[in-house]
Amino acid sequence: MQTLLVSSVAVAIAEIGDKTQLLSLLLAARYRRPWPIAAGILVATLANHALAAWFGAAVSARLPHEVLVWLVALSFAAVGLWALRPDTIEPDAAERQAVRGAFAATTIAFFLAEMGDKTQVATIVLAAQYQPLWQVVLGTTLGMIAANAPVLWLGARFAERLPARATRIAAAVLFLALAAAVVWRG
Repeated sequence: MQTLLVSSVAVAIAEIGDKTQLLSLLLAARYRRPWPIAAGILVATLANHALAAWFGAAVSARLPHEVLVWLVALSFAAVGLWALRPDTIEPDAAERQAVRGAFAATTIAFFLAEMGDKTQVATIVLAAQYQPLWQVVLGTTLGMIAANAPVLWLGARFAERLPARATRIAAAVLFLALAAAVVWRG
């Protein structure tokens, strides 16, 4: 259960202030239907993070342990430093992604927005470090839902009150601590 907990907390914190959280806000403002948007986030995140976890596990199986330890530690540190940089999203991104209602738009937009995103990179790194993979995927997905659900229901007022700088710093500290733990445990 440690894998599930670490994955959930790491991604939930990293997601705060991320572009996909901003995308949640835009979708909630446009469609005003939180349940289909939440379902779209769930489907997109499960698919995206399952691919990311599989990739992370495949890479870790082919690398020597010493190389993997340093690669994982450096990746956690990079995600931590990346978390300090605020994300932005184009204002009309939700409009361009509107294919067939709130669910379809959210599923497509989230899957694409997660490509190369820090939470996807974190999922790859977590899958290289922790097992079983299903707990990594479930944990990172729960973390995404936990960070995005309040935005869907509370909307702009909640997003404006978030201490974005403090949450970016907390995410950075978490990932830097994970990097240190990986090096420490070897």
